[in-house]
Amino acid sequence: MKTTNLAFLLLALSLVPLLARGDCDCAADEAGRDKAKARPLKIAAFFSILICGAIGCSIPNLGKKIPALSPERDVFFVIKAFAAGVILATGFIHILPDAFDDLTSPCLSDKPWQDFPFAGFAAMIGALGTLMVDTVATGYFTRLQSKKAAAAVGTVVKTVDMEKADRENGDDGHVHTHATHGHAHGASVLAAAASGPEPLIRQRVISQVLELGIIVHSVIIGISLGASESPSTIRPLVAALSFHQFFEGMGLGGCIVQAKFKVRSVVTMILFFSLTTPVGIAVGIGISSVYNENSPTALIVEGLLNSVASGILIYMALVDLLAEDFMNPRVQNKGKLQLMINVSLLIGAGLMSLLAKWA
Repeated sequence: MKTTNLAFLLLALSLVPLLARGDCDCAADEAGRDKAKARPLKIAAFFSILICGAIGCSIPNLGKKIPALSPERDVFFVIKAFAAGVILATGFIHILPDAFDDLTSPCLSDKPWQDFPFAGFAAMIGALGTLMVDTVATGYFTRLQSKKAAAAVGTVVKTVDMEKADRENGDDGHVHTHATHGHAHGASVLAAAASGPEPLIRQRVISQVLELGIIVHSVIIGISLGASESPSTIRPLVAALSFHQFFEGMGLGGCIVQAKFKVRSVVTMILFFSLTTPVGIAVGIGISSVYNENSPTALIVEGLLNSVASGILIYMALVDLLAEDFMNPRVQNKGKLQLMINVSLLIGAGLMSLLAKWA
């Protein structure tokens, strides 16, 4: 996914809360509001979440400087399992329940919002949509790579045939040797293209789709925090969301490492992840005077976006992160490593579930 597409998405999501003005059926919660005390907490949250997100996403990318973090080491699988547990718990425990609360709120009309589980339906659509994007994008880039490889092989064979024709009037021994070498080289190019690029393509698609799902809910979280004027609500969120972004960043960072992007792309993806929640906070601060989280429009937009984001993250955690690593031959052949990643997964999911008490 191109950087421009991510930028457009981030901008569009940042403007979502502006739709929430003027059509509120439920009054805003005025209890505990203190704008003067809330502002410093929001600023602290902005920088804390920004720094923690950047550090978490950057840690897996330090494999070249810290050998223990290299994808070739067993520790990398353990860290990635922990981060996948965090992402899975984020989808199930943090985002999906909020989506159900939003879309079943008494502030919404009974029909259709009380008559059908829209949150679960949207989550299913998010998961199925992710599956389709995953398979279509992987298939497209795989076919594109195969065509390039076939063209390269065709060029090699054509060159060999030309050499053979040129040498037919010369030494026959050289003709046989060069032709054999040329065809063998062409076959090796085709074999390398067929087996080598596909895993890399998969990892690149996985990392980009995962970042898309994270961006959706991160912006919503940031806007909600920035628009809040209650210090008692913001204070526990600062620490909880900082840990949340740190561990979620580790999961995304692990996928980015395995995708082997160029340095510029790696930096861009880390920046997008790190900035989404802080940008949401800044937008929330800017619209806090007109934003009502209980307005029907805000509830519907946030509920549907959260539902889709939860579906994306649940699918990515189970299918593209956990299933792929747990079924890896290297993991299957090491009983100790299997035990370690299972424990790491449970710890990651457990800690993130515990954070739901505060965030």
